[in-house]
Parts: sequence; structure tokens; C-alpha cells
Amino acid sequence: MSDLSRFHVLQQLLKDGKYFKLVCGAGNENAEEVFKLSLVYTLAGANGFDVSANPEIVTACHQGIKLAYKLQNDINVQIPIMPFITVSVGMPGDHHVRKAIINDNCVECDLCIPACPTDAITSDLIVVKDLCIGCGDCEAACPPKISAIEYEHNAKLLAEILPKCIQAGAENIELHAAVEDDVTIMEELKVICDSLPSNFISMCLDRYHLSNVHLIKRIKQAESIAGDRLMIQADGVPMSGGSDDENTTLQAIAIADIINKELLTKEKKYRNIPILLSGGTNSHTGLLAKKFNVPFNGVSIGTHARKIIKNIIIHDNFVNDISLISNAVGIAKNLVDKNLIND
Repeated sequence: MSDLSRFHVLQQLLKDGKYFKLVCGAGNENAEEVFKLSLVYTLAGANGFDVSANPEIVTACHQGIKLAYKLQNDINVQIPIMPFITVSVGMPGDHHVRKAIINDNCVECDLCIPACPTDAITSDLIVVKDLCIGCGDCEAACPPKISAIEYEHNAKLLAEILPKCIQAGAENIELHAAVEDDVTIMEELKVICDSLPSNFISMCLDRYHLSNVHLIKRIKQAESIAGDRLMIQADGVPMSGGSDDENTTLQAIAIADIINKELLTKEKKYRNIPILLSGGTNSHTGLLAKKFNVPFNGVSIGTHARKIIKNIIIHDNFVNDISLISNAVGIAKNLVDKNLIND
């Protein structure tokens, strides 16, 4: 199938509000975990994956999808659409693409170890960079007067890494742009558009740095560069979806509501920009957005989606055990189905 045809397939999924994207983590470079997540959520009905801009991780995701196709009859499911792989890149300062460092202020209280959702901190208080997703839970657990957590930007030279990711199987690119600098962001967006001339470009935006006015302005600037390939990810409270409650997901719905009311319904030019709900998303997200009549085109879930199957996929023999896979798929499918209700 041509790139243009795949673009139209995703475009229709978004139009119908039937796009579910599993976020493996922009900073997650654990290939084994990404492989297992891709396997499970492909079988569960996810039609998109968001992974780190690393060709090895893209390959791991693609292999998980391929294995899902081989196992679909054994699991008694049918995969209707080959999932889309998106790679995530980010601006310096955006928390999605940072890595934690434990500095010399550490007093070895060990509070950060159980706080880490990806088990990236060893008993020796060393951060395993491939596992760290930059969520900041370790910093929150660290006593305020100690301040033992710092961050470094997981820098990637876009013009070099993106073509390799596309060659490995990535079809879409997402730019995490939760910083104030409009000029640099638009320069990066141009590089991304040049690297990917025919598929969707997603921009992930939250309101930590942006007022409502600035948020709308940035979307307009992005649309002038990406055109009808632009997708907006309304990032409520990034990487906060560990708790499965309505409060956690409210901010994502609020951002989507602002974009709809202040831009999409007011100016015809922008009305077809698709919006994904993200950041604190969980099993309540789709239902809550529908309850408040907030239009959306899909849901992107990371922390919660990974958490609910974590204790199953960690088994050493997981990929060879159909009963374990079926168990994980059942749990994941329940999450997917709850969010694909935007009729």
C-alpha cells in the first residue's frame, strides 16, 4: 500500500474517532518491552504506536506487530488494519525527551526507587537510561531539601535520525513542543516535514508554558507549515495516567475543549485538524469527553496502558505462552474498547 493510501486510512480513522495509540514512551528505549507492548496492543485493537526515535526501537515495535499477525488466530482475534508507528522527538526542555540523573546531593534514602514506574533506578541508585522515560516521579519522591535529581536532554539530530526511523518502519512523526520558543519549534517542524513528505505530523502541546491564546497561535503556525498533515495531541498532564480516575484525565479534555471552541469551530480553515487526547489518559478518557460533548478524533494512552499489563509481560516466557498473551490482550482490549466510543 502506498504512503498516500496509508495516509488516507489514518485520516479516515481520525475522522471516525476510532484511532487508539499506545504510547510506549518517547524516552523508552527498552526494545524488549516495546516489542511486547506492540504485540499485546496490536491484538487488543490498537491501531497506532508511539515510540522513541531510535531505529532499533522502531524495529522492535514492527516485530511485535508482525508476531501479532501470526498469533491472531490462536488468540481468536482479527487485526483489521496494520497499526501505524509514530516516532517521537522533542525540544530541549520538554520532559518527554529528558533523562534523569542522580547527583551528588543524594543521601541514599532510596525513595526514588519504588517511585519509578519503569524500574529504571537500580539498588545502587543508578539511572538506566534506556528505561528512563523522564516522567519526574523520582524528583517528586526526592526530599525537597535534597534536590538530588537533575535531567539531561536526550538530544537527537533530526535530519540524521528520522530517515533511519522511517526506513525501519515509522510512518508518522510527533514533535513534543512543551516549551515557549515558537521560532525554534517551527524550524524543527520544517525539518520534520522535509523528512516525512506524505504522512501525518503530530504536535504535542500542553498548557504548562502556553496561555490559551499562545496555544491557538502555535497551532495556526504549525498548520501553515504542515497543512492537512497536522495532528494535535492535547497533552493534559503528561505521563500522569498511573491512576485510573476521572480527575487525572480532565486536563486533556479541557485542552481539547479549548482548541475546539477557540479555533476549530470559529475558523473554517482549521476545522479538520484532528485532536488526540493525551496526558493522564486512562479508561475514563473517552467516556468523559463524550459526557461533556468534547469532540475528539482519538485517544493516546501511555502510562496507564503500560501499567495494567506490566506484571504479565515481564514473564521470561511471555511471548511463547498463549495463555499469558491472551490474559494481557483481554486487559488491554478492555482499555481500547472503552476509549473507542466516539460515535
